[in-house]
Amino acid sequence: MPERSDAADPDENEWLRLLRDKPGHSEWYIERFRTMAAEGRDLDGEARMIDAMVDRGARILDAGCGPGRVGAALWHRGHAVVGVDLDPELIAAAEQDHPGPLWLVDDLATLDLPARGIDADFDAIVCAGNVMTFLAPSTRGAVLERMRRHLHPEGRAVLGFGLDRGYTVEQLLADAQDAGLAADLLLSTWSLHAFHEQAGFVVAVLVPA
Repeated sequence: MPERSDAADPDENEWLRLLRDKPGHSEWYIERFRTMAAEGRDLDGEARMIDAMVDRGARILDAGCGPGRVGAALWHRGHAVVGVDLDPELIAAAEQDHPGPLWLVDDLATLDLPARGIDADFDAIVCAGNVMTFLAPSTRGAVLERMRRHLHPEGRAVLGFGLDRGYTVEQLLADAQDAGLAADLLLSTWSLHAFHEQAGFVVAVLVPA
């Protein structure tokens, strides 16, 4: 993901700030992943982990799906996937490049899929690509609470982000607890390396408390 930009408002959504400060950023981001896919780069690490956690044909929510990389890989593995992102250009790219999953423009902080006729009993929610650190800090708790609302009672939400981006593991776990989620497992990579104090990345598996 891109580097964080300077801004006067520390509570602004970072992605919306980038779109304001760098016109054309969405197009750049879309083409970046199209280029990596054309080069044969391995872009499925997150999907492999989620696929290993659920039964075939699971219902999976890709929260902050961007142009659809993770959700599409899970759909091709036989899962029913709904992808949500607040950027209409990213959703349009997902629809164009990855037909199959249901791609929706929506805000994770106010997400209410049942109001759109979609059951809220997902077996897994995946939130990759540093999405949690792009959120306005004041909305992180709301996003986690919305994740809990959309999880099956035995489901799991899996969030991954870099720890140099202004959101610590301790803050995540406190916000998760307030949202009714508990940590089931902490890792330092999507390839299942154990979490440790010097880790620069966290993959947190959360379950309903």
